[in-house]
Amino acid sequence: MNTVPEPVDPAPEADAVPTGRVAAERAVLRLARPYLGRLAGAGLLAAATEFAGLALMATATWLLMSAAGRPPLDRLTVAIVAVRALAISRGVFRYAERLAGHDAVLRMITDVRARVFATLAARRQTGHRSGDVLSRLVSDVEAVQDLLLRVLVPGAAAALVGVLAVFGAVLISPPAAGVLAVGLVVAGVALPALATVVTRRSAAEVAPLRGALATDAVDLTHGAADLAAFGATDAALRAAEQRAAHLARLERRLAATGFAVDAVGVLVAGLTAAAVVLVALAADVRGVLVGVLAVGTLAAVEVALALVSAARQWTQLRPGLARVAALLDAAPPAHSPSAAGVEPSGPHDLRFAEVSVRYRTGAAPALDRVSLDLPAGRRIAVVGPSGAGKSTLAAVLTGAVRPTAGHVTLADRDLSAYGEEELPRVAGGLLAEAYVFHATVRENLLLGRAGASEAELTGAMRAAGLLDWVHAQPAGWDTLVGEEGGQLSGGQRQRLALARALLATPPVLVLDEPTEGLDPAAADAVLASALAATPAGHSVLLISHRLSGLAGLDEIVVLDGGRVIQRGQHAELVAVPGWYRDQWLLQAAAERGYLAFAP
Repeated sequence: MNTVPEPVDPAPEADAVPTGRVAAERAVLRLARPYLGRLAGAGLLAAATEFAGLALMATATWLLMSAAGRPPLDRLTVAIVAVRALAISRGVFRYAERLAGHDAVLRMITDVRARVFATLAARRQTGHRSGDVLSRLVSDVEAVQDLLLRVLVPGAAAALVGVLAVFGAVLISPPAAGVLAVGLVVAGVALPALATVVTRRSAAEVAPLRGALATDAVDLTHGAADLAAFGATDAALRAAEQRAAHLARLERRLAATGFAVDAVGVLVAGLTAAAVVLVALAADVRGVLVGVLAVGTLAAVEVALALVSAARQWTQLRPGLARVAALLDAAPPAHSPSAAGVEPSGPHDLRFAEVSVRYRTGAAPALDRVSLDLPAGRRIAVVGPSGAGKSTLAAVLTGAVRPTAGHVTLADRDLSAYGEEELPRVAGGLLAEAYVFHATVRENLLLGRAGASEAELTGAMRAAGLLDWVHAQPAGWDTLVGEEGGQLSGGQRQRLALARALLATPPVLVLDEPTEGLDPAAADAVLASALAATPAGHSVLLISHRLSGLAGLDEIVVLDGGRVIQRGQHAELVAVPGWYRDQWLLQAAAERGYLAFAP
């Protein structure tokens, strides 16, 4: 069965891009508050690094020009020591800045990625393809890192150093300082604004295209066999190549515009330095200091040009930041202590009361006013044709889908009151498309209950009908099952997942197609042993397309089009005309034919 999509929710769409020019940045930076001290320290260290470089250039220029006049060595000693100190301190400051900045940012990124993952996991909707989700968790979250390390920190450092450079120039020549200030404004304000304008349109398309390419990669990898079987491989490759070519064109355009703006920046630096020299000479500044002003101007404008790179980087990051901010704004609120309290010790009676689920506005409901009682210890099967709403019912019970009407109570508590980690302990089991990890048999089973003894593992595997296979393997419990259980057959993967569900022993056990992939005889045996292994007092909600083996259950509910059309025990349902009896006769005839030809 396919994963069920998220039903229609009256809440705003979580992917709506936050409004306002800096709304995305504001939403992201809220998470930086616990690390403001580290980030401020990184910014000051970055400013100290750039200022040390600027002072090094100015001091070295003064030293060289003064040394050309062959003065006494004692007049140059201070400058020689200063050059050495500034050269060393520049490296030390840069290292400390990177250490402090990356420490703060990596801590923040951990929080951001965890919140994004929690939001995506809580929504469980098909609006996001797996490749797009991967892009959000990797590329888009890395945009948050780049916002801090490549935009805010260097931008703040450049602005601070520019102010200090102008102040230093004032001490030598106020008119030259005015010219320097104009050059810094052009390099640090006008050029960044120009870079933002020329890159904004192309940058807005890059993040969605990267998400689309990640989706293409997932589809081409996991769907390779199906694409080849239907002769669609070439068409899928062409579509992916077109998107890749479009992305390459955009990135080439961004590179070209970036080169042009950088070239203008070099021109601005040269013109500013020339203007400073002319103004200083006109103000009768002596030769050595003119050289210091010229070289210092070049170094200061180069530092200011870092704002161009920061602006360009910010423009390219904004689409990714908006995608992250939308998920951060939609992050599910943490459950209050009362909501995620201690698991109730009383009987886990389950009740669906007029539950409806609608996935799309205007579409037919997947569940339409379904009522169901599952007292503790009771065993109910839910059957019906494909698309009847069986998996949606299980998804509602396990919290993957929220009802659009009605309510579900478990142990006299509304299902929404259970915490995210609490609900699987009381209602869970074998769900559709259960995942088998690339690990050993033992490790896959221990996901159901950590610390289970070998006797408990043996009991679960025996109930699932897979114990003999484990004993036949040379590595036994330590047998690797491969990526997604690739070393197992489909029936073996299903039984391993069933054993894991039985080992977890939740009070409300959900079994969604537990015998899928098995032949009729093996399916009946596995279902019977699984039901027998369920502890007394634990209830079972069985979802199955096979009607064989349901005679011993307390009730059978037949769904069709999201509605309950029949309910009762097996003997009652086969005695009256309806979907159940028709399907029972068809399946019985088909299985008799299968068994007649079986070896």
